[in-house]
Amino acid sequence: MRSTHMLAGAAAFAALATAAAADPLDIRVRGYVEPELQAFIESGNVSGQRRWNASVATEVSFESFWDNSNQWIVVKPFARLDLRDGNRSHADMREAKYARAIDNWEFRIGIDKVFWGVTEAVHLVDIINQSDFVESIDGEEKLGQPMVMVSTVQEFGTLTGYLLPFFRERTFPGRKGRPAFDIPVDDKQTLYESGAEERHVDFALRYANTFDIWDVGVGYFQGTNRNPLLLPGLDGGGNPVLVPFYAQARRVSTDVQATSGAWLYKFEGFWQEQLNAQHLQATGGIEYTFYGIFDTPSDVGLVAEYVWDDRGANPQNPFANDAFLALRWTPNDAASTAVLAGTTVDLDTQALGFSIEAERRFGDDFFVSLEGRFFANVPRTDPLFSYSDDSFLQLRIARYF
Repeated sequence: MRSTHMLAGAAAFAALATAAAADPLDIRVRGYVEPELQAFIESGNVSGQRRWNASVATEVSFESFWDNSNQWIVVKPFARLDLRDGNRSHADMREAKYARAIDNWEFRIGIDKVFWGVTEAVHLVDIINQSDFVESIDGEEKLGQPMVMVSTVQEFGTLTGYLLPFFRERTFPGRKGRPAFDIPVDDKQTLYESGAEERHVDFALRYANTFDIWDVGVGYFQGTNRNPLLLPGLDGGGNPVLVPFYAQARRVSTDVQATSGAWLYKFEGFWQEQLNAQHLQATGGIEYTFYGIFDTPSDVGLVAEYVWDDRGANPQNPFANDAFLALRWTPNDAASTAVLAGTTVDLDTQALGFSIEAERRFGDDFFVSLEGRFFANVPRTDPLFSYSDDSFLQLRIARYF
């Protein structure tokens, strides 16, 4: 039903774009169709899980600019049809917004995506949008968030306010989906701390500025935490399930990045109060880039980061005392080739995670991406134990139009 509402919103914004056609418009329509193939190294330990899976996704972007590009509309619906997992067959309105810029002010209303953060391994301070977990387990794929945003650029920096009138629940794989928790998440029993449930009005503020080599951001969020607690429960058939519980939270965060020659220094952290408890989380590290290696246009970057949670290992955060090392290769070619390979080590349990992401354009219309995630030496006490038999390779071939 929510997908239907999202598509209705898309139609409304498309109609608005058409109505605005009385003014000379710059209209752009583009998108892609992207078949995907997943292959899992091990057999699943849940009945119905298979060693391979196929799906196809599409996203279309309608953009219209007028008034010397001081006003614009963007509508960006997304949908995926999955062979195995009904939860992964879904549609979402990634963006459906009207924006207007007046002097040093910008105003947006509708559905949008906002990213906060600077680090590579985890994105601790990125809280405006909900993670689309059926698209990616690293939390980098996000659901569209209804919002009103006002931003101003002044001499003292950029100040942005967000009013978030509707909450989006996190998506989770179904019983046949992979990678997934061994015990499925039953979102039909979702619980909220607030009686307003998903209609609780959240808000956030962000200040950003640049001081010499330092890019600094400070954020405040108050509302429904995007990261749910997963409580043990039973479904209608008496089978064990995990029930999402969304608590109210207050969070103060900061992210800092310094650029000095070939060096990048990064830090993210936040203080959060939730359910009468307070805690801290932080991550930071360095990235050094070797430019033009072996007298070629290629760059190689080395990344080292550390992730910390003052609660120690806990089911809500698998990265409580973890180190991340990665190598990034960018040949700077016309095909936009890029490769990032990394490993994560849990310093408490010695669990290992390996990842590789590679992408390249072929011709003018095709874009190919390969992703691999592998888990090893994961003990039962590690929050990522459910993923220990879900190592996989994923190939996507996007045809743009």
